[in-house]
Amino acid sequence: MEILRRSIAAQPAAPQWVLVVAAILAALTVLSDRLWPISRHVITIAHEGGHALAAVATGRRLAGVRLHSDTSGVTVSSGRPTGAGVVVTVAAGYTTPSLLGLGAAGLLATGRTSLLLQLCVALLLAMLVVIRNGFGALSVLGSTAGILAVSWFAPQTVRAGFAAYIACFLLLGAIRPVIEVQRGRRRRRAGDSDPDQLARLTGLPPTLWVGFFGLVNLGALAGGLATLFG
Repeated sequence: MEILRRSIAAQPAAPQWVLVVAAILAALTVLSDRLWPISRHVITIAHEGGHALAAVATGRRLAGVRLHSDTSGVTVSSGRPTGAGVVVTVAAGYTTPSLLGLGAAGLLATGRTSLLLQLCVALLLAMLVVIRNGFGALSVLGSTAGILAVSWFAPQTVRAGFAAYIACFLLLGAIRPVIEVQRGRRRRRAGDSDPDQLARLTGLPPTLWVGFFGLVNLGALAGGLATLFG
């Protein structure tokens, strides 16, 4: 109980310079054509986790999640082929990373760094339960091990900076896949993308769904940065 109380209790807020450095490093990670193909796996985990959570929340039967080495992923669920449940499930993917980043920024702003890192571990372990391929399991376990290592062995300032990096990376990293999926659609290589699936389910144009994802992610980015630096 004492450990739980300490993890939930607020700690001193991270110094402003730590937040600035974390945000810059997160931006460089997202913009780098060398780092992005590796770091994008984290966004894919959040993306597919969003699909899985939405499927369960809307009463669909979740069959499992697969994560691939090319940073793609697939979440399989069964239920009604049409209706609000499947629309929410498909739409959840591109918005989940930014919403997680917004929630992380809120926890950081209240000084709950330890709680944020523990929640990240809990979500990753929950994701591990529904993973159905070896690379996906390794990807989730590697992310979990990294967070645990920082949580257990790093000093407070480093933990705060790492937590801020996670929040900023999720906020910024959620935007680039939306741009990439639209580029893929223009090249006629993304016929099975989430926006195209949503277009078939709702009758609304795929570009409208791409715009919706972009607006949600930009709104979360603005809110998250205002929370961290305001």
